[in-house]
Amino acid sequence: MKRPAGSLGKGADSAPADTRLLAIAADQLKEFGPKHITVVGIADAAGMTHANVYRYFTNKAALIDAVAGQWLREMEATIADIADSPDPADDKLERLIQAWARVHRDLLKEDRHLFDVYCTATETSRPLVRKHRARMRQLIERVLDEGIVTGKFDPRDRERAHAFISDAVYRFINPLTVRLDAEVPQDILDQRLAAMIRVVLRALANGSV
Repeated sequence: MKRPAGSLGKGADSAPADTRLLAIAADQLKEFGPKHITVVGIADAAGMTHANVYRYFTNKAALIDAVAGQWLREMEATIADIADSPDPADDKLERLIQAWARVHRDLLKEDRHLFDVYCTATETSRPLVRKHRARMRQLIERVLDEGIVTGKFDPRDRERAHAFISDAVYRFINPLTVRLDAEVPQDILDQRLAAMIRVVLRALANGSV
């Protein structure tokens, strides 16, 4: 999954002001961290006054939330592409969970400051995280329901089945636990995730949840 906003690149000056501000904020956040970026600095880099920034974002926290929110939406788009693919539901669920885990691990490696912002937003249950969780739940339910209709899954209770999926892979998709596993080798994490996915698919198929 590509970085949120990222480098300004060619044609940046012609981009909408809020898009340019997000791109600059994402770059400065990655380099300096949230404590060391300022609205004035971002405005200077965008070639505008700091008062103009407040036309688009109420304060620095709102701007940082917007950067995190953009990354979350890109993650959701990645997952939605898998959920909407023509593959069987069990294959989709496996790929969906793997992608969900991978984008978290990639962000941890590539942009630790943004990852820490995401962790803080999760700890404080900020609105952008609550909305993200709701959208991710819808995508998981879409695949689960498809599996039930097509006979790939035969859970005894739909709600318990959804909860079981979330609980089984929690370690790999929650930013707080992903951060705790930062020093665990990737191959070991991959093995553990693959084992949990096998448990999930088997439980959904045989109706043990």
